[in-house]
Amino acid sequence: MELEVRHLRVLCAIADTGSLHRAARELGLAQPSLSTQLRRIERALGAQLFVRTRTGCRPTPLGLAVLSRARPLVAEFAAIVTETRAAAARAAGGFRLRIGATASRAIPGWLRLLRTRGPGLEPTLQMNVSANALLGMVAAGRLDMAFVHEVEGSPLRIPPGLCLRVLVEREPQFVTLAADHPAASQPEVSLADLADDRWMVDSTVDGEWDGLCRILRAAGLNPEMLHGDYLTAYSLAATGEVVTVSQPTAHPRPDVAIRPLKGDPIGVRLLLAARTETELDEAFPALEEAYWTVAHEAPAYRERLKRAHGGDAASLAGAF
Repeated sequence: MELEVRHLRVLCAIADTGSLHRAARELGLAQPSLSTQLRRIERALGAQLFVRTRTGCRPTPLGLAVLSRARPLVAEFAAIVTETRAAAARAAGGFRLRIGATASRAIPGWLRLLRTRGPGLEPTLQMNVSANALLGMVAAGRLDMAFVHEVEGSPLRIPPGLCLRVLVEREPQFVTLAADHPAASQPEVSLADLADDRWMVDSTVDGEWDGLCRILRAAGLNPEMLHGDYLTAYSLAATGEVVTVSQPTAHPRPDVAIRPLKGDPIGVRLLLAARTETELDEAFPALEEAYWTVAHEAPAYRERLKRAHGGDAASLAGAF
């Protein structure tokens, strides 16, 4: 077996995630397939590269040496592929911009603005709940850029060589609860107001579960926590079964109330990542405009911004 760039990418993914399961998810592979690839790579090199434990995988000393050589090769190959494809697409009169993103109401407007401002540009979108997976895909050349959020207290794994642009340094997260919940009559809700409620959180979102648990513990609360995607969470919140964290730009609905949390205890950082500053320069202004447009359209967020900064949301880009 001869080692190829894809094999080096496998080694980097396992080292970065510390887990065969998480690495397989980032690479879009089944875990048994990834395990088989790793065994073949180790047989080809004649040595064990990772120590498998119940809690994950860690590189052996030889594995660390191989990784130190593999990382720059993977990054350089990804750059060659991306730059060549972009040049060929532009020469043919069009360019397909491959965008990855975690959930955000700003995305439709961003895509629309990119098409309007770049004739011949056709953005494509790949959604993923894992910001770390998207960043890995950008580093590997499978995406051109990714718009992601980083939960406070749970830093993302930023692959070497990526360029970052901060859209919002700290976006406060709100809470969604039933419209007839006793706390919904208040303009702001404290965590203590929700002490008797069950929470539903999407634990597949990087950092989300741990981040909320830390905040609740700090407030002296230990509520029942349920796993569930946010579409289900909003539906259950409408019936009073649960409360859930929501982005401040969430679209209002008559059956739920979206309220700021007193003191803004939960925050995320919004980032755009690409391999070059030029790519960021071309895409970031449209993203910024799209984000502050939806911020202005969200009543609770708009009022929160006005109270905090004495202005409207449209003029507050970068305020946090």
